[in-house]
Amino acid sequence: MSITVHQFPCLSDNYGFLVRDDASGLAACIDTPDAAVILRELNALGWKLDLILNTHWHPDHAGGNAEIKAATGAHVIGPAEVERIGQAPDRIVAGGDIVALGETRFEVIESGGHTLGHVAYYAPAGDVAFVGDTLFALGCGRLFEGTPQQMWDSLQRLAELPDDTKVYCAHEYTASNARFALSVDDAPALKARAGDIFAARERGEWTVPTTIGLEKATNPFLRAPALAGRMGLSGAPDHEAFAAIRAAKDSFKG
Repeated sequence: MSITVHQFPCLSDNYGFLVRDDASGLAACIDTPDAAVILRELNALGWKLDLILNTHWHPDHAGGNAEIKAATGAHVIGPAEVERIGQAPDRIVAGGDIVALGETRFEVIESGGHTLGHVAYYAPAGDVAFVGDTLFALGCGRLFEGTPQQMWDSLQRLAELPDDTKVYCAHEYTASNARFALSVDDAPALKARAGDIFAARERGEWTVPTTIGLEKATNPFLRAPALAGRMGLSGAPDHEAFAAIRAAKDSFKG
């Protein structure tokens, strides 16, 4: 059993992802940031789109649902909040559900915080996770709707995945995230990674996907407990240390 992931840039800083179950030939689209680009990529690949898997309701993630569904007949699967863009998913899912794409099984992981009903999709057979705007390379999503406790709990669910899991996040924010990370953490592993990121972006290279193990080692939002002392919060609950780092990022100007 195997899957193929096709990644491509969309809009100003989004990534689009098409996933093919190699046994059946069926494909899924992870979110719909740009319908025209996604349909163009599908046509170039010659893949048959069976599913649209939404992570959350924001227009740069679900705004292309109707156009792509009309063109392909694909079924839309996502959290109930996707109805906020004007049309409910064909199937509503939440944490703990399973979505089948041919022989590939995606585990739905509750990952609210950026939005209340945000979910991620994890395929154990391919060691891949599509995390939307919950976890980024060296970052995490803004808390537009949820609480620090909710987001911290969501990040911990993702951190429990195997370290070699490839993490496909939805935006190319990594260089900006690295500059912030260096302002709150001086770990040698982070400094080395940041240097690699800056060099890669200078060459025009993508920094997505990342891995769970790499994020656990260097991402300040996952390292919040270890950084609590630097934030003046020694002994504070983990979610409070996370909240302090998130607030610092929200006001960071670097």
